[in-house]
Amino acid sequence: MAGRQVGNGGTELGNFLRARRTQAKPEQAGITVGPGWRRTPGLRREELASLAGMSVDYYTRLERGKEHRPSPGVIDALATALHLDEAEHAHLFDLATRAAHMTPPHRPVPCEQKVLSGTELLLERLRPYPARVLSRTMDVLACNPGGLRTLAGIERWPAERQNIARYVFLHPAARELFVDWDVVVGGCVARLRALAGIEPGAADLTRLVDELLAESAEFARLWERYEVRPLLQKTKTLRHPDAGTFTLSFQSMQIEGTPGHRLVTYYAEPGTPDHDAMLLLDQVADDRPVTPAQRLPG
Repeated sequence: MAGRQVGNGGTELGNFLRARRTQAKPEQAGITVGPGWRRTPGLRREELASLAGMSVDYYTRLERGKEHRPSPGVIDALATALHLDEAEHAHLFDLATRAAHMTPPHRPVPCEQKVLSGTELLLERLRPYPARVLSRTMDVLACNPGGLRTLAGIERWPAERQNIARYVFLHPAARELFVDWDVVVGGCVARLRALAGIEPGAADLTRLVDELLAESAEFARLWERYEVRPLLQKTKTLRHPDAGTFTLSFQSMQIEGTPGHRLVTYYAEPGTPDHDAMLLLDQVADDRPVTPAQRLPG
């Protein structure tokens, strides 16, 4: 599977439509399902075509990647028929735009791994609040000590393997660490799937997806669902081997002047047990070496 392109314009649009159609609930669309076994999960092609006001032949061509220029009205009708939320509707529109051009509608973002020195300084000044800088595919590019230690055990991995999606699916400590592991992994897959919709041939994305498809059956199952909903969660509850169980709020923001880098910072109200646990992780980090990729200038 190495080197496989995640998708292309026409097939990504068709794959997304197929996935959402098979996950749709007929009852939600006003379709009465009779007794007995129903061959097609979700909606049939003819049912969705009828709900969206188009011929089944035209819809089938869209789903099979043979029709590349659906109008905005067609996209809106399909989004309504499938009960897509705002993020899914926007993603469907992006896929249709890309399919129509048959090339990415914007210049690909370079896969830059270098973090600006000013950002590294900011990470250190944020202590004791855990913070890290992530690439668009969730590589851990830099972090302060707490930002590393909140991901229990990841410091034992080489710097080039330290990636949030790889960690939550493949690291043996992740399922125990994240109390809401299913929510965390869903958010990771949704972020990667949204990126695949607009830059399916990106080398960094393809390498990561190929690895996770080969190594994690759970990732493969979630990947085929084509979910692109943004992460609405604003807290994470951790069951940490050094600090016990605690909950931290977090913020994620894009860093201006960098190619897709995000700064993620965690925090808790001072005087609370959660804040004490956060301080403990920062103190523990002072007694343990930080991997070279995350060591910040003193």
